[in-house]
Amino acid sequence: MTPNYFDQFMIPVFLGIPLALLAMALPLLLCPRPNQRWLAEPMINLQNWFIGQFVGQLLRPLSKPGHKWALLLSSLLLFILNLNLLGLLPYTFTPTTQLSLCMGLATPLWLATVVVGLKNHPTSAFAHLLPEGTPYLLIPMLVMIETISLFIRPLALGVRLTANLTAGHLLIQLIATGDDKLISMMPVMSILVSALLLAMTLLEMAVALIQAYVFVALLTLYLQENTSA
Repeated sequence: MTPNYFDQFMIPVFLGIPLALLAMALPLLLCPRPNQRWLAEPMINLQNWFIGQFVGQLLRPLSKPGHKWALLLSSLLLFILNLNLLGLLPYTFTPTTQLSLCMGLATPLWLATVVVGLKNHPTSAFAHLLPEGTPYLLIPMLVMIETISLFIRPLALGVRLTANLTAGHLLIQLIATGDDKLISMMPVMSILVSALLLAMTLLEMAVALIQAYVFVALLTLYLQENTSA
């Protein structure tokens, strides 16, 4: 029987209970709790430096009103990053390969940036729908195009994250299946394929990091557009 490679993206069920919530809660359980020995822990210091670098890079283009989102954006970055990396472990499930989860994260956050822009700078928010100096005949068409582009943003956020992780996991699965068939027939070729599989796994770890950063970075750009006067 030919296996269905997309079965790995189905939500696992144990005793009739979906385990997606457990997979989403695992990163929260792994986060260290505050204590007085934080400054003495090298790993904690490294983690704080890592978070500080990423958050500083994200907030650099933002105006001061957008800095209020620092805690939310940094928490979102760590949450998505942990979900992506933990999904690479054997016998685990990657919730971010589900479009419903990614859209559930992208849509409310995108809508929040739009609401912030309409509340604080309504004139500037509506001005983004029509570039300055547009000929009168093109105004209806450009307004329609910019409006569609605005509402496509959350879809692009969710689909980008889901598609990149799904493609990487599927490619690793295909290479691993081929390597399993080559062990008995062509051992030397199997070793080469195993090296390729290791390289693909390292690449997928980098993709997990990059996609988490890209997701939050695009949200930061949307926030910058709606918080700058």
